[in-house]
Amino acid sequence: MTPADLAELLKTTAAAVLAERGLDAAALPATVTVERPRNPEHGDYATNLALQVAKKVGTNPREFAGWLAEALASANGIEAADVAGPGFVNLRIEASAQGVVVANVLEAGATYGNSTDLAGVKVNLEFVSANPTGPIHIGGTRWAAVGDALGRLLSTQGAEVVREYYFNDHGAQIDRFARSLVAAAKGETAPEDGYAGDYIVDIAAQVTAQVPDVLDLPDAERQETFRAIGVDLMFTHIKNSLHDFGTDFDVYTHEDSMHTSGRVDQAIAKLRETGSIYEKDGATWLRTTEFGDDKDRVVIKSDGNAAYIAGDLAYFLDKRQRGFDLCIYMLGADHHGYIARLKAAAAALGDDPDTVEVLIGQMVNLVRDGQPIRMSKRAGTVITLDDLVDAIGVDAARYVLIRSSVDSPIDIDLQLWSSASSENPVYYVQYAHARLSALARSAADLNIVADVSHLHLLNHDREGALMRSIGEFPRVLNSAVSLREPHRVCRYLEDLAGDYHRFYDSCRVLPQGDEEPGDLNAARLALCAATRQVIANGLQILGVSAPERM
Repeated sequence: MTPADLAELLKTTAAAVLAERGLDAAALPATVTVERPRNPEHGDYATNLALQVAKKVGTNPREFAGWLAEALASANGIEAADVAGPGFVNLRIEASAQGVVVANVLEAGATYGNSTDLAGVKVNLEFVSANPTGPIHIGGTRWAAVGDALGRLLSTQGAEVVREYYFNDHGAQIDRFARSLVAAAKGETAPEDGYAGDYIVDIAAQVTAQVPDVLDLPDAERQETFRAIGVDLMFTHIKNSLHDFGTDFDVYTHEDSMHTSGRVDQAIAKLRETGSIYEKDGATWLRTTEFGDDKDRVVIKSDGNAAYIAGDLAYFLDKRQRGFDLCIYMLGADHHGYIARLKAAAAALGDDPDTVEVLIGQMVNLVRDGQPIRMSKRAGTVITLDDLVDAIGVDAARYVLIRSSVDSPIDIDLQLWSSASSENPVYYVQYAHARLSALARSAADLNIVADVSHLHLLNHDREGALMRSIGEFPRVLNSAVSLREPHRVCRYLEDLAGDYHRFYDSCRVLPQGDEEPGDLNAARLALCAATRQVIANGLQILGVSAPERM
């Protein structure tokens, strides 16, 4: 019996109890939830359904809980149902009913945990989108991990996800980048507002190797040559770094194309139709305050140049014209103002502001020996994706960046996350998978095959805890998607690994010595196979490997 099965049983039983007593079953919530009690002595699952419903139907919560417990106690799969506190119902599930989840996992395999809740929903997921003026910094690396994991999560629930990188190749920062390359090629220091670091020297050298006479060109042509080739080289490096990190994109959209293709003009024309544009002080303004923004925004500056929001407007309109039902933007800690701004822009274009979601990621710091690491030699002033991977590897880097809510800053202890110890969360989870893989190899050597025919024999407390834990996986994925919180998968996997390690220490899976393998061995092996599958599924969502040997 899965948590979903139990929730459905609760709902139908409660409806029958209410009908028997002439009470209104419409008072039942649309969705009934069950929780695992913190103290296992209280039962396998608990529900507060009586507390939710009793007052609405004019009865006492504890009395209603008693009626519910009595009815549930005789239901198939329920071993016991007891009333606790002001109206909670604690439930114990029969071993045979709990074992169903093992069979479900083994049958579903890599799709266990998936649903069709978001089938037909087309999602544009834009993340990283770093300027092509330097390597991906540590903040962008966090989005590379979290964004990719969120995309995988959304896909498990049936959504059609397109990962998109917005290539910021329009504006003053690109001009500063080009001037910095020119200065490096000349052997001069970077401009005061430019970019520094070994990577600038490297790229400048590559440009001069491709165009040996580039420094002899007229100023404007020389600047454009360094800009075009330099941006292409930098972006190639960014793509390669992201690919090696396990993050790839389906679409790369150039900011410059929003302006050169006429999309900005199209967006402004649409805004004029909706009456959301006005002229003031020689500039063109958007009435974003009418849609929740803190101030109106300049779209076209008084000098005739487009403001940054003009590209945002065109880009949102372009996404909607491409058929996306939901546009998720994942932005850095300094972009809080964009939440209201982007929603207001959608509303001003006559669209539903809820088609826009903005997630803000907080800062990431690296720590070694208790001291913060503040500088990357290659990048000059920032810690980069490559720095983090060099320090702790791809798996640990992805896991630690996903493991915390994006609302929280992260301090990454390099010593901890590079260690092969149970204190290292990613090692702890991966070790559980490797241990399960080793167990499967040993079973194969003994010709013992996992068998779901005898799951009723799994009545040890540790077996029950492990079955209930793997049964939670679909609900964890659903919550992680609904709340846009991939870190829930990490925390779940750590709990699951803990339940497995405790099970393994208490329940011998394989026979020893001259013992003949029996039905219990085969049932426990099935439980282990299901656990291994769930850990692999969870790690796949995180983009972290599931090693078979460690």
